[in-house]
Amino acid sequence: MVTNLKKIKTMKRPFVLAAVMLGMFLAAIEATIVATAMPSIVADLGGFSLYSWVFSAYLLTNAATVLIFGKLSDIFGRKPIFMIGISIFLTGSTLSGLSGSMTMLIISRFIQGVGAGALMPIATTIIGDIYSKEERAKIQGQLSSVWGISAVTGPLLGGFFVDILSWRYVFWMNIPLGILAMLGIFFFFHENMEKQKRSVDYLGSVWIAMAITSLLFILVEGGIGIPWKSTAMYGLICLVVVGLLLFINQERRAVDPMMPFEIWRHRIISIANLTSLTTGMILIGVSSYLPAFVQGVMGYSATVAGFTLTTMSIGWPIAAMAGGRLLLVIGYRATSFIGGASLIIGALLFFLLSPDKGPVWAAAGSFFVGIGMGLTNTSFIVGIQNAVGWETRGIATAANMFMRSIGSALGAALLGGLLNSRIQAFIQNEELENKVSVDMTNSLLDPQQNASLSQEVKFVLQEGLTSGLHLVYTGLLVLAGISCFLIYFLPKKGQE
Repeated sequence: MVTNLKKIKTMKRPFVLAAVMLGMFLAAIEATIVATAMPSIVADLGGFSLYSWVFSAYLLTNAATVLIFGKLSDIFGRKPIFMIGISIFLTGSTLSGLSGSMTMLIISRFIQGVGAGALMPIATTIIGDIYSKEERAKIQGQLSSVWGISAVTGPLLGGFFVDILSWRYVFWMNIPLGILAMLGIFFFFHENMEKQKRSVDYLGSVWIAMAITSLLFILVEGGIGIPWKSTAMYGLICLVVVGLLLFINQERRAVDPMMPFEIWRHRIISIANLTSLTTGMILIGVSSYLPAFVQGVMGYSATVAGFTLTTMSIGWPIAAMAGGRLLLVIGYRATSFIGGASLIIGALLFFLLSPDKGPVWAAAGSFFVGIGMGLTNTSFIVGIQNAVGWETRGIATAANMFMRSIGSALGAALLGGLLNSRIQAFIQNEELENKVSVDMTNSLLDPQQNASLSQEVKFVLQEGLTSGLHLVYTGLLVLAGISCFLIYFLPKKGQE
């Protein structure tokens, strides 16, 4: 099952690249554009208690299906699975725009997430198929720039639709862009696959989907919607353990396993995936908690907080483009090492962050983290795709994206737990449990509620938040150190 090289050369690759980047843009922009529109959505539909599930629903099905679609693309080809994925994504987008209740919106977001599970890994895999090893480094850098563009344009587009039209256009915007991406792939991307009978590992898909969905449900709702010491939580933990055991057993017996464990024997794949887990935790730590520090501790506006995050979105694509060229000169490990060092510099700036340092200091830390993510992500994807053949490139690429998604989910739960526990401990040390709660920390982020707080309560909350976020940033520095340590074990250029 190989791609015909002659067809690759005659294929209109710029059109395929444009279609692929458009598909990735749709999946990447969802988080930022929806976040901007959420206040208007809640005001219209109600159901504030379900607020977080609008995001979590998308995350759950995205992470649960990414491995499945990656494997299916290795069996049936990239083109049909990409077309199916974008069709599902557009169906979810249409239903999201038509939603008349928060429950319907969440269900529609589940559908959207399933489609996104196909878009991201297969778009990246298509590029690995149609470009040579030497070309991939440069092109993957361009693909990484999609994340930066979506992060910058998402809030702007979301604000425009909410202010001028309606929040529903946040979802309906995907339809014309998605159709353009489908047309580009349909007309310009040609696969010539050798007919070869391969079985579909349906049982493996079921077990891994069960385990991942249950794990992410624990991470999203644990200690919030579902108490840690409850029957429901114990049931979810059992589903994770049983699902993983059944999956491992199934993959060992399957003729054509969904996750061929032999790909993990490539050192570049195993190390890149483990490092992606830790960098995913760093990414969520910065994007989730930097605005809280700038607004709640420093006292600046949401616009200024947004600026400090935007610098990460600027550093990422710049580094990704430069990384594509560096790979060809100094190899995977050296390029990744520079990225790892940049992550440590960024995490160190956050570790030293204090209220008097100001937003420029915070923005600098964010920028260095963006550079680190751009260099490491580009190195990992190109290295992984060069280490395997066509038959396993889809699942190998999807596995790396899956590890980063799981890292983000784990990071959100772990770092969030550290923050809340430190704030609670600070309140108890001040013996103000009857006056102040952890939930009141939200008041620091709203200008009106902030102004209504008494000086005593405001001081305790700010000091608790500062102390808690310092603990979070200590965690980021440790994770950056672990990432750099893992990168040391990457093979040198030309080795697997």
